[in-house]
Amino acid sequence: MSDDLLTYETVQAYLTSLVPPRESELLKMEAYAEASDFPIIGPVCGYYCYQLARMIKAASIFELGSGYGYSTAWFAKAVKENGGGVVHHTVWDEKLSERARRHLVNLGSADLVKFHVSEAVEALTRTEGPFDIIFNDIDKQAYPASLPVIKEKLRPGGLLIIDNMLWSGRIFDESNVSPATQGVREFTKRITSDPDWIVSLAPMRDGMIVAYKN
Repeated sequence: MSDDLLTYETVQAYLTSLVPPRESELLKMEAYAEASDFPIIGPVCGYYCYQLARMIKAASIFELGSGYGYSTAWFAKAVKENGGGVVHHTVWDEKLSERARRHLVNLGSADLVKFHVSEAVEALTRTEGPFDIIFNDIDKQAYPASLPVIKEKLRPGGLLIIDNMLWSGRIFDESNVSPATQGVREFTKRITSDPDWIVSLAPMRDGMIVAYKN
């Protein structure tokens, strides 16, 4: 096999081609992200989150950083098919929250979602758990400080899913010591060295850690 065939772009395009057809509303959300350069987890990671939530029959999910609801839509789809429950959507921005609500109404999932307009870790702290899944996609410099709260709120046997763990390759640049890059590095070091977690990093899109809490 020629090494030049196994490129990041080729692998990501192939993974995307394997995702089943999606609802028109999800396609609209993806088109908006591309047109506006808004960061979403994309269809490969979205479908992976959906799969994981179905596998553990998740009924309670808390998102730390939800944007305009793309990841929320995948989680809500899983929760609905699991028989019902709640997905917590959390953003600082009221307009993003309203946009997410419109999308989820169109998908028929809004009744499964609780919307928080708040700093995400603060919202998690004051929300009664435990949760089956916690999804973390906040500002990267805040990743390390979020881990103790997540650990407290996630049930034993629950899953923590963390986005951007390859951080567009910046984690491999030793000269890059920005707060965000250091946050990703420190979070990765802490969770992979903690025996209370079983951790794998899947190199899809920008890297997604899935951690099982013992």
